[in-house]
Amino acid sequence: MYRDNKTRVTEFLLLGLSGQSEQEELLFGLFLWMYLVIIMGNFLIILAISYDSHLHTPMYFFLANLSWVDICFSSVTIPKMLLNHILGSKSISYVECMIQIYFFITFINMDGFLLSVMAYDRYTAICCPLHYTMIMRPKLCVLLVAASWVITNLHALLHTLLMVQLMFCSNNAVHHFFCDPYPILKLSCSNTFINDLMVFTVGGLVFLTPFTCIMISYVYISNVLKLPSPHGIRKALSTCGSHLTVVSLFYGAILGVYMHPSSSYSVQDMVATVIFTVVTPLVNPFIYSLRNCDMKRALRKLILRF
Repeated sequence: MYRDNKTRVTEFLLLGLSGQSEQEELLFGLFLWMYLVIIMGNFLIILAISYDSHLHTPMYFFLANLSWVDICFSSVTIPKMLLNHILGSKSISYVECMIQIYFFITFINMDGFLLSVMAYDRYTAICCPLHYTMIMRPKLCVLLVAASWVITNLHALLHTLLMVQLMFCSNNAVHHFFCDPYPILKLSCSNTFINDLMVFTVGGLVFLTPFTCIMISYVYISNVLKLPSPHGIRKALSTCGSHLTVVSLFYGAILGVYMHPSSSYSVQDMVATVIFTVVTPLVNPFIYSLRNCDMKRALRKLILRF
């Protein structure tokens, strides 16, 4: 720390999820196992899609991108926690914390945008099957992903720039295992009204736009379920079941955490944060592979190949 009229912090202390050493040891082992599974599971999904020409379709192109984002998302938070435990330290520098916030916001929003794009892809496949290949052209798929990256990076840059304008005084203890924006805002000795306002306006818009698109897509898709044809029902359920499961898990946790002021952040919010930062990237490969015959076949071919 250094003196400049008042004491500012040059680092934060990540206190983790538990203050007891026995529980921290257990959590270290659990998070290490989950991180390894996240990396291997999502990497296998990417490899299977890359090597199987039958999976070179818009649906699996978006799934491969989602798996890559999940790898990056978990790598923003978990490795620092594991490293600190090994070194017997709880500190993270101010610069590292701001970088972590930037990429955390980028990847969490990128997950939402990709889920939205995947919902549109499923809507097109089910509701407009005859025009599917004409609508979901490769150029459009690349453009949708590229536009999502631009929007999410600009959004993350806005919130990070607002965060670095704040003053952080003597209190630097973060009751979390990473620099979650809300716990960091609670530590500021500056007025965080603008930050909270941007979370509810710009953040709400960036968050709710993909969510709304997903809901609209499923409203149209639900019309297929009303058809008397058992084939149509089976097709819709097999096509959308995995995606709908991931959407429910991801957005259910986020809605409970970030749709209220930062000052009311609680232990329950911290648990919900673990769900969408660790649990969702962990279960995504299993949800998409176990419920998808094409993915299971591609994974078997990939394993036998090596």
